[in-house]
Amino acid sequence: MKIMVAGASGLVGTQLTAKLRRAGHDVTVASLSLGVDTVTGRGLEAAMAGNEIVIDVTNAASFGDSSAFDFFRTSTKNLLAAAAGANVRHYLALSVVGTPYLVESDYFRAKLVQENLIRASGRGYTILRSTQFYEFINGLIEIGAEGDVLRLPPAAMRPVAASDVAAFLMELAAGSPVGDVVEIAGPEQFGMDEIARIYLAANEDQRPVMTDPSVPYFDVELTGNVLLPGAGARTASQTIYDWLFQSMAA
Repeated sequence: MKIMVAGASGLVGTQLTAKLRRAGHDVTVASLSLGVDTVTGRGLEAAMAGNEIVIDVTNAASFGDSSAFDFFRTSTKNLLAAAAGANVRHYLALSVVGTPYLVESDYFRAKLVQENLIRASGRGYTILRSTQFYEFINGLIEIGAEGDVLRLPPAAMRPVAASDVAAFLMELAAGSPVGDVVEIAGPEQFGMDEIARIYLAANEDQRPVMTDPSVPYFDVELTGNVLLPGAGARTASQTIYDWLFQSMAA
């Protein structure tokens, strides 16, 4: 298959591109660092030409302000327009578990706009929502940093390895457009505070973690199980301990 990966230089994009090429697919890589700007449209039409499938794993540079909204709205519109011009049959995009319940956050409101643009495009699509990546746990922990203490909520999560997400994206690309949202999550459930303790202990970081339900998650106070996937989610294989061992051995 001929597949374009938008956001090919990112965490998921690099792993996805490598997996697709090993599987024998003809892959076009597109990212700002590779000369394709999905916001201005520079190089996009040429990169899109001849591809059957687009996998959109682009991401905004900032999580904390309105720039994420501008990025996802403009980038997604441009990608969809280029996909229409190239008669792409399947638009596959990566999103985040819990997005509809976290729209008080600029970032998640932007992700919902992205999802809605894809739904309204009239093109065959699949949206994969993933839980938080193991690779981003360190950044997640720092949202609760207060000096030498970390305050984090006990909200339940099922973090996942980016490599497992990339593998599922490749599997979805090989099938027909779902026309809906599918989800993926890691095999284990932890409180966010518990994840922090595991990660810090593995990295010999002595900072204490205080459980505090009032600490916001990217400007949203968490209630219920909004960070958990639905019952039909794909369960990935790699545990947090396996991932920690591999990442430290690398």
